[in-house]
Amino acid sequence: MNKKWWVVPLKHISHNDLPLAGGKGANLGEMLRNNFPVPNGFVVTSQAYFDYLEANKLNQKITKIIKEVNPADLTQLDQAAKQIQQLILKTPLSQDLIQLILKEYHQLNYSLLSDPKVAVRSSATAEDLPDASFAGQQATYLNVQGEKELIDAVQKCWASLFTPRAIYYRQVKGFSTKKVGIAAVVQLMVESRSSGVMFTIDPVTNDKRKIIVEAIFGLGEMIVQGSVTPDHFEIDKRSFQIIAKHKGSQDKKMVYKNKDNLVIPLNKKEQESWKISDEEAIKLAKIGRKLENHYLKPQDVEWSIDSNNHLFIVQTRPVTTINEINKKLNQKANIIGDPDLKGAAASPGVAEGNVKMIENQKDATNFKEGEILVAKMTSPDLVPIMKKSAAILTQEGGLTSHAAIVSRELGKPCIVGINDLLEKVKNGQFLTVDANKGYIYFGEKNITHKANLYRQPKEKNLKTRTRIYTNLSDPDLAETVAKENVDGVGLLRAEFMIINEFKVHPKKLISEGKSQYFIDKMAENLKRFAKAFYPRPVVYRATDFKTNEYRHLEGGQEYEPVEENPMIGYRGAFRYINDGAIFRLELQAIKKVRQQGLNNLHLMIPFVRRIEEVKTIQKIIAKEGLRNSNAFKLWVMVEVPSMAILIEELMQSGIQGVSIGTNDLTMLTLGADRDNHEVASIYSELDPAVLWSVERVIEAGKKYQVTVSVCGQAPSLYEEFTAKLIELGVTSVSVSPDRIQPTRQLVYQLEKKLNTTNV
Repeated sequence: MNKKWWVVPLKHISHNDLPLAGGKGANLGEMLRNNFPVPNGFVVTSQAYFDYLEANKLNQKITKIIKEVNPADLTQLDQAAKQIQQLILKTPLSQDLIQLILKEYHQLNYSLLSDPKVAVRSSATAEDLPDASFAGQQATYLNVQGEKELIDAVQKCWASLFTPRAIYYRQVKGFSTKKVGIAAVVQLMVESRSSGVMFTIDPVTNDKRKIIVEAIFGLGEMIVQGSVTPDHFEIDKRSFQIIAKHKGSQDKKMVYKNKDNLVIPLNKKEQESWKISDEEAIKLAKIGRKLENHYLKPQDVEWSIDSNNHLFIVQTRPVTTINEINKKLNQKANIIGDPDLKGAAASPGVAEGNVKMIENQKDATNFKEGEILVAKMTSPDLVPIMKKSAAILTQEGGLTSHAAIVSRELGKPCIVGINDLLEKVKNGQFLTVDANKGYIYFGEKNITHKANLYRQPKEKNLKTRTRIYTNLSDPDLAETVAKENVDGVGLLRAEFMIINEFKVHPKKLISEGKSQYFIDKMAENLKRFAKAFYPRPVVYRATDFKTNEYRHLEGGQEYEPVEENPMIGYRGAFRYINDGAIFRLELQAIKKVRQQGLNNLHLMIPFVRRIEEVKTIQKIIAKEGLRNSNAFKLWVMVEVPSMAILIEELMQSGIQGVSIGTNDLTMLTLGADRDNHEVASIYSELDPAVLWSVERVIEAGKKYQVTVSVCGQAPSLYEEFTAKLIELGVTSVSVSPDRIQPTRQLVYQLEKKLNTTNV
């Protein structure tokens, strides 16, 4: 047993410490280390938990109980949970561990007159992973004060790993009980004036241009429970303008009073007030975008504002329901007539069935497959029947309530915040649910499904002259996306693979003699893409980490300079020429994949500033045994305006393709840092100066018969931009996976108007 790792301050924890601190602890430590406003604290680690189980011989007893449980049997689940929890709660912690916990606890104290109030949050080591959200599966204890109360709360967190809902969830997701540990995060308590949740993507429509903020008065537990309907803000991610807001319905709040968490009524003035100001909502959104940029993925964030108006982030995790949302958005219900009830659309989809009203656990035991679950609000204990339901309707709650979050993960249509729902529907009543709009109809309706956004042409597999490529980064999505009507991968990002596969700076691996390990692992990931899409092309963009991003990796500070503006700093082609060690390993990985017969894997060079860089890169590639030709294509990204100005020279340099990166091209053309919200209002891909560059590059491509693709965000976001590209004769566009189908449909229609469709 290594007692050193039993209790660790948050400031010493990073995202690499998930096995030790759990998802919640690792994220909180990572944020604190990167200057996000996180309350100070420490973690009682999973190592302490595992050593506790071993020292007290609890593993064998727990395993025996779990093996005998049928997860579909709610009674068995409940009995097993009680047995295991009692085992843990009755087995005391060692004195060594208690002393380590209390030492860190008292170091949090700003006043010697009293013990500090803390929040104790469970953090499972399988919690908040990208592929499975464990949100709400374990316990949180607020306003814990005093030594005994703290030790009890830690032990209760450990026991909460074995609630009925947690046992069920792990069984369904296939997580081994022996491998799932739990840590307890202890943080200074924020006395919340207001609290809530924020998504850096619209969780219902998957719109990446929006940030959603929901807010209530008091402690945040009520928003998760769904027992109140929060205020709702929609904020444009670029301009940080509020584009929509709706006042929720809250008549009570949770506060800490008399050493307990109490629910108290709100007076009339409070009920009519906004829970946060517009300025606070915008401040939250700015932090949200920074979090998304830091983690390179949309985030689900919990926040709190104290009585002194100080804002704190108390949790962040990746949004885990995007794929299910994409599937569900392909259905809409074209129903004639006004709805009988309305609510907030929380998870898209269409359903019909008989009502089953759930008021208590007894009602849940009689729930039948395909019924519509109707409740005041849902709780984690209802997850087993939510999975069997056709749709979920709740009287209370917002887009971040338990019902909403779980429904999106399960792919179930869900509507929340339906006024007087429990009074207006009855058990057994037949309902038609359009959860795309938040509409409920009494009785059976004639539903016709149609594709989202654009009219679906009669042809099942549309063909277009313009190739529709996709942008990818996660190997786990390769096979699924490859099944779409897509012509290949126009932008395969390296950064995600490096972060998730290695989590350390590549130069550190090289210094440790692990170059071949890097090559083999990268080749393994690249092969997954090339094999899934074969024989369609996969264009791999060499690493384009900026120095601030590289520094976040383990060992990064040793190898990366500190730059005032990394966006225009040490990156791209110049980096490969100045120090090509990492680039050469990437080339060897590509070569290894191609030698296995997957010759559809090609290379793209980012952030090229000068023609001389292209010529030098070509020599490096040839020296590593790869030579650009029709068999192995070398593309260059046009992101720096110099390449648009010198485009004819670039086209004559022997390359096979260019890809216009609209994000950086727009930034550098307009002098507007795309990471700086202060100038976001002038950032626009539709600016005439940007369109001049795009047109110039496409015309040169036609002249020299060189492929021209566009792979920035613009084709995914703006129909008018895509229309301009088709009119100019662009070779291909590369869009995010969720935009493949609608982009193909749009391009088909545009080409049909121009009589250029190749069918």
